[in-house]
Amino acid sequence: MRTFRSSRALPAIFATAVLAATLTIPAAGQKGPESILPPGFGDPNPAPVAPPARPRARPAPVSSPAANPSPSATPRAVSPVAPVVVPTTLPPAPPLVPLLPTDVPTPGATPTPLATPPSPTDFAAFVRADMPSYARRSLSRVGVAGPAEGAMAPDAFGRADGRYLETLMRRLRPPLASRWLSIALRRALMARVDTPRGVNGADFAAERSWLLVRMGESVAARAMAQAVDTEDYTPKMFEAAMQAALASGDPAALCPAAEDGAALGRERGWVLARAMCAGLSGTAAKAQPMLAAARKSRIAGGVDLLLAQKVIGNGGRARQAVTIEWDSVPYLTAWRFGLATATGVEIPESLLESSSPAVQGWRALSPSLAPGVRAAAADIAAARGILSSAALVDLYAAIDAGDDQPSTPAGVARNLRTAYEGTDADARADALGKVWDQPKDDEARYSRLVLTASAAARIPTSLAKPDTDRLIAAMLSAGYDTQALRWGGKAERGGDGWAMLTLADPAGAVIGYGEVSAYAGAKDADGLKRRMFFAALAGLGRLSAADVTQGAEALNVPVSRADSWTRAIAKAALDNEPGTVVLLAATGMQSRSWRGIPPETLYHVCAALRSVGMVGEARMIAAEAIARL
Repeated sequence: MRTFRSSRALPAIFATAVLAATLTIPAAGQKGPESILPPGFGDPNPAPVAPPARPRARPAPVSSPAANPSPSATPRAVSPVAPVVVPTTLPPAPPLVPLLPTDVPTPGATPTPLATPPSPTDFAAFVRADMPSYARRSLSRVGVAGPAEGAMAPDAFGRADGRYLETLMRRLRPPLASRWLSIALRRALMARVDTPRGVNGADFAAERSWLLVRMGESVAARAMAQAVDTEDYTPKMFEAAMQAALASGDPAALCPAAEDGAALGRERGWVLARAMCAGLSGTAAKAQPMLAAARKSRIAGGVDLLLAQKVIGNGGRARQAVTIEWDSVPYLTAWRFGLATATGVEIPESLLESSSPAVQGWRALSPSLAPGVRAAAADIAAARGILSSAALVDLYAAIDAGDDQPSTPAGVARNLRTAYEGTDADARADALGKVWDQPKDDEARYSRLVLTASAAARIPTSLAKPDTDRLIAAMLSAGYDTQALRWGGKAERGGDGWAMLTLADPAGAVIGYGEVSAYAGAKDADGLKRRMFFAALAGLGRLSAADVTQGAEALNVPVSRADSWTRAIAKAALDNEPGTVVLLAATGMQSRSWRGIPPETLYHVCAALRSVGMVGEARMIAAEAIARL
């Protein structure tokens, strides 16, 4: 596998990973152990109160009437020392399927950056000065990467109101239909941007981190949480930081904030985090009493407490033999997923299948899982933009180089090696066909195009009987537009390959409506592909105004119809706010399938992206629509 990057079989993107969720303080005086659920999973919400004052260089936030998408997003009571007391007479919460997009716990609404009223509690006792004041980072600009690293510019959100942006993030339910739009959204969320007006910088970072967790981007989410100094953490940031740290399978990332998090009294997870961090630091004598106290006070029980105990044992000199049995576990929470993955505990497939879509991304990015085990999740993650084509090739290179790998991914790895190292072009093209034909579902089939993008770019156009459409789709799935355009003379006019090249052409010449009429896409009995082709051309500015009007009427694509979403994305484009445009585009493309996206939505997305200078992304999204329908 030397030719296809076997020397980098474990890329840097897998340097961290996998999974988790938070826990909430139990009712005081509870008579029996309670199953640990992430916040918002059936727990009653106490009346909001102002968070305690914290000594810091910047004003601390207080609650504001920001909009919440669901009861789980309502701000909950914060106590600096004692746990929240819930009446024990409340009926038990009904069983819920955990970690579904609509059930996932949501950080509270953003407080406005105003001064907090004086608190009787001296919260300074819980704050540790981990660094000198001159080394602390400002909350006026928070993020992970800049334009040099491929992220957006600091003014990506322009003059947009921060509370409005946070509401969009909080209500977004990944995955998105488009791989390329997901990649653009990650770039926007990770960017080192100016904190928008109306919000606290830590809270805005928390919303971005939390959305990245739900997208399956565990590594990016943890990096966003760590972009804020723990001394500046707000209650919302504590929640998002726990989600991100455990989603990446790194309980040790909780340790800098564990003491302050436990003092807030919001989540049971922070209480156990103190014990885990003591164990990870090698002070088992301190960790065991904490664990015993947690067990006695019924903070946790069953598999949740055993997993925390296993983390503590792994960090000490005397390893503890803790056996995890899943027979009585009805569902998988992120807490269970994260600590199990961090400690090398195998999770039953039945629990994985019922978990959130984000879990597949977390698994794909986990370095603690064997390459063969990660393969199925990696295929899904690549189709959703979480893994690049190069990273996916590296994973299969590691599978090919390893021993005792599962038969299916091992077979794909062998065919992929032939696609790179075959004796002639015919042998390489035949191997590509075998890789493409094996999957049965749409997402996996597109992932195989992503996997083979670089190999497809090496196939010569002199091949006698090429699979032109899939070769072009594979190259464009990873952005090889220049190599794909070499096949322009081989692509039959009116076919899918021809349509994709027409949309991906960076020259962007205006064409006539006759080209739309000439397109007859494969498997397009209902004409959706043709309508998408027209909408994309119109959004990219490739049709005249008269042709747009003609096509809209002939194909029944109402590109001129306005609603609140079209007005919002048009205004963001007019204000030159690429970050806002991408966030609104993602809002309009919340579907697991391209068949759930109306053609007029694609028109507005392409037009807005083109308007803010993201023409390349618009072209790739348009071509992806044809490839995946």
